[in-house]
Amino acid sequence: MLDRLQALADRYEKLSELLCDPDVASDPKRLRDFSKEQSDLQAPYEAYTEYKQVSEQLDDAKVMQGEKLDDEMREMVKMEIDELSTRKEELEAHIQFLLLPKDPNDDKNVIVEIRGAAGGDEAALFASDLYRMYMKYADAQGWKVELMEASESDLGGFKEVIFMVTGKGAYSKLKYESGAHRVQRIPVTESGGRIHTSTSTVAVMPEVEEVEVEILDKDIRVDTYCSSGAGGQSVNTTKSAVRVLHVPTGIMAQCQDGKSQNENKAKALQVLRARISDLHRQEEEAKYAGERKSKVGTGDRSERIRTYNYPQSRVTDHRIGLTLHKLDSVLNGDMEEIINALTLTAQTELMEQENLA
Repeated sequence: MLDRLQALADRYEKLSELLCDPDVASDPKRLRDFSKEQSDLQAPYEAYTEYKQVSEQLDDAKVMQGEKLDDEMREMVKMEIDELSTRKEELEAHIQFLLLPKDPNDDKNVIVEIRGAAGGDEAALFASDLYRMYMKYADAQGWKVELMEASESDLGGFKEVIFMVTGKGAYSKLKYESGAHRVQRIPVTESGGRIHTSTSTVAVMPEVEEVEVEILDKDIRVDTYCSSGAGGQSVNTTKSAVRVLHVPTGIMAQCQDGKSQNENKAKALQVLRARISDLHRQEEEAKYAGERKSKVGTGDRSERIRTYNYPQSRVTDHRIGLTLHKLDSVLNGDMEEIINALTLTAQTELMEQENLA
């Protein structure tokens, strides 16, 4: 680990030199790439720098302990050794965490799909509640949300809603939201006051660049049609809505919320690339289905991950056994406690796997 840290520190310091080079400063791409690389290395570099300082101070204190000292000084040296030893252990654990393999998608924007599943109109209403929850959470994080496609139910919920979340670390925080979300409450359509259980599914996919997933013109079929629902004067008058089918995989994406046919096609292709990439990811994971699965799940939207119980104001994440009695707060976007707990569990598992490797 120390050899790896030293190589990392050398690279960080080399990047500092490169960023001061006039040739690099005049090249926007190199400047951007080097700045990002150094930013990614900063946390482990600073931790390693402190680790070396603490180690040197600890060695010096141990040398001093072997010298002739009066009782008061000996006690002070012992206290210093205890404090430095504790700090050294904390830094070792922190550095081990910082050196864990990073998900290459963590810094990407995400495309989120929410669909009403079991429960008809009530499931669609719950899908709109989840959409609002993620909107509130994104706003608290300083992220931007862009609606890409929506299909409303008769009661005002969403049969399906697709949106993009743009912001630093969006995928790293939202990636564990994929799965089936269950709600237990009295539906607005229930006259007898009975509690019903309904579900909506969530799929979170990292945004995929064109260079990552190439879609050939010969492999797609593009259809245009008149948009429907809210949308202004163009609704039902011009064929601005676009549906794109990827023939080799059978995957389809559509968009009608943009102002023009070109804008809708571009958005539909964004969703299509993300879905194709997600399919490839699932196929790769299926090859290793026999291996130990993570507690936080595989991102399979059929996996039940969380229950929202209205009568008890309770939210339970079944993957990690976390229960919070603040349903209203969570549905208003206060999700950080849940997301932090899921992230910590995933990181702990990854550390265990690294130690066993």
